Amino acid sequence: MLDVIQEPRHACALGAQQTVVSIERAIPIIHAGPGCGSKLHRGMSQAGGYQGVSYAGADAIPSSNLIEKDVVFGGTDKLRNLIEGTLKVMDGDFFVVFTSCVSEIIGDDVGNVVGEFRSKGIPIVYAETAGFKGDAYLGHELVLQSIIEQHLQPAEKKRKGFVNIFSSVPRHDPFWEGDLNELRRLLAAVGLDANILFGFSGGGIKAVEAIPSAEFNLVISPYLGLQAAQLLEEKFGTPYLHYPVLPVGGVETSKFLRAVGEYAKLSPALIESVVAEKENEFYHYMVRAADLLTEFQTELPKSFYIINDAAYTLGISKFLVNDLGHMPLHQYITEDVPEEHREPIRGYFAELAPGISSEITFTQDGGLINEDIVRRHKGRRPLLLGSSWEIDLAKEINGLHLSVGIPVIDRLILHHSYLGYAGGLNLMEDIYGRVLSASRGY
Repeated sequence: MLDVIQEPRHACALGAQQTVVSIERAIPIIHAGPGCGSKLHRGMSQAGGYQGVSYAGADAIPSSNLIEKDVVFGGTDKLRNLIEGTLKVMDGDFFVVFTSCVSEIIGDDVGNVVGEFRSKGIPIVYAETAGFKGDAYLGHELVLQSIIEQHLQPAEKKRKGFVNIFSSVPRHDPFWEGDLNELRRLLAAVGLDANILFGFSGGGIKAVEAIPSAEFNLVISPYLGLQAAQLLEEKFGTPYLHYPVLPVGGVETSKFLRAVGEYAKLSPALIESVVAEKENEFYHYMVRAADLLTEFQTELPKSFYIINDAAYTLGISKFLVNDLGHMPLHQYITEDVPEEHREPIRGYFAELAPGISSEITFTQDGGLINEDIVRRHKGRRPLLLGSSWEIDLAKEINGLHLSVGIPVIDRLILHHSYLGYAGGLNLMEDIYGRVLSASRGY
């Protein structure tokens, strides 16, 4: 995190305030300088497809607003007063206190202050999320770790068919809420009750406190959520299934359901029945697109670049290769992926389909990405799936652009999803809708 980068897209670790905002009736409290919370909201929610404020987000987030005097004399008393005031005036079920660059540099003992309130039975935890530690993906992991270690208690018994989901990162993935809801529907179809935690009807504090009662945990991403699942296994004995590919479209979603069914020891007949039903509908709509694909075949992009986080870049790459028959050019993973996960991720891209692989570059620097794509690109029009930063780049290389990752300022995203069978159709509509608009000069 020491380099100066162009076109930043991922907020600092304190961006994990957005994870808490996404839990129903949960309230983040930030021990930070003035403006941190508001700026993070604008960079992650407003510039993430205009996701909105939610229950206690944006300027409603309580902040200690640390100033020079607090740097000299310390800010623990100010934090204590802030928490007391928050409890009096804000109606919440759960509270998470966040540290920041300033509060960690001056050494405020936030854990001790929070412990005073925990000893009184207040549902409150703290997370050490100084911005210099990493990006908001790391912050999200730190929040989950804090909840597991500081708040959760062992369950009286495990609930058969009850599964915790660790997948899309709230607010940092513009499609997080639609994706998590689609996961809930897919798992319900095979008889599993998904504990989603985040978003509308996510369950709030009841869902959080139900985590230890899950039969197993399901991690659906190349690496995010693995740390939480491993910690839950260590603390509560809950096993986990790691499915590294975000299932987008018919091919991968069927693989996903079969893998879950095998792990959970579900009826193979049930799984195949659900897969057949979902595939019949999915391919029905794919066939309906045949006229368009035939008429516009000379204008359709045949290859693609993706610029996004690891989960979406991998999931969409597999969909474009296996369901739409596109060929990968080069893919760019834009979050700060821990070094120990980079080689496995390269392995996932080495087997997008039999005989088809893609090279990847890990970088957070949009300037380097732009230069590399301009240098690499030769030939016919490519598909460019990235963020709003790449709109001008697409024009430069005559590419077809669609914003699918933060920052997204050219689309409104509410419950749209690219996950599952339905999500694959949504993505297909969005891509070929852009083809039609471009063909008519719009």
